[in-house]
Amino acid sequence: MDFVLSGSAACGACLFTNPLEVVKTRMQLQGELRSRGTYQVHYRNVFHAFYTIAKVDGLAGLQKGLVPGLVYQFCMNGVRLGSYAVIESSGYIHTNGRVSGVKTTLAGASAGVVGAVIGSPVYLVKTHLQSQSTSSIAVGHQYKHQGMIHALAAIYRQHGILGLWRGSSAAIPRVTVGSSAQLSTFSSAKELVVDLQIFPKDSWLVALSAGMISSVVVVMAMTPFDVVSTRLYNQPVNPAGKGLIYEGFADCFSKTLKKEGLTGLYKGLGASYFRLGPHTILSLFFWEELRKMYRKDR
Repeated sequence: MDFVLSGSAACGACLFTNPLEVVKTRMQLQGELRSRGTYQVHYRNVFHAFYTIAKVDGLAGLQKGLVPGLVYQFCMNGVRLGSYAVIESSGYIHTNGRVSGVKTTLAGASAGVVGAVIGSPVYLVKTHLQSQSTSSIAVGHQYKHQGMIHALAAIYRQHGILGLWRGSSAAIPRVTVGSSAQLSTFSSAKELVVDLQIFPKDSWLVALSAGMISSVVVVMAMTPFDVVSTRLYNQPVNPAGKGLIYEGFADCFSKTLKKEGLTGLYKGLGASYFRLGPHTILSLFFWEELRKMYRKDR
């Protein structure tokens, strides 16, 4: 039940934040490996990107990739948060009755690795679909998928089963870093809020406050890995399934840093917070409240 509740919580958050994921993906691909001032800027900021996508692709364009997004959230976060919940309930993350920063970080990272591996094929398809747009505002490589099932079938047909896990070399460090940062700060922040007696111990405001604190840490830690992950997943490949722009995680990281500087690795930071911030807050809040409701009914 921990896994089902965790997946449901993440899907609830995804319904609200998927348009922000589309914006974030487009902004991270814009000006790929190009110096500032040498490429056309279709998306000046988060709000301009929203307006541009809605105007050119229609309102439906802001919900591109929603189906694989929901599947990814249920599978990846169901496993990730569900695993963490099992570890937490076993008492592992506590030392002498207090939350251990080292143990929560290790537990979060371990849960993240498992979730990233399982969810990678659907994340690949989600990235392809969300980057697809009308040619006048297109950024990054443009795939021509007609939907999630069509995309999975096409990738499998062309590159075999291993082709579905292309880009996972970036997904694993991305989710590992994000998961360890998110879950360790969430557990510690919850304990801090309770200790300060700002809200009653069982109040929903405790989880909400802890989620808000966690979201800031997650975005700062995860954005460089998120940029690299988006670019690796979206790059064109040869018939053998090998990337034509990047050889892997380290190559993409170094090329981006060399061509675009540190700001390149934090490209779309505003969009990342507008997406990852609310998603972190909502998913952790829904997760905590659903678990409380389930425990009460038992």
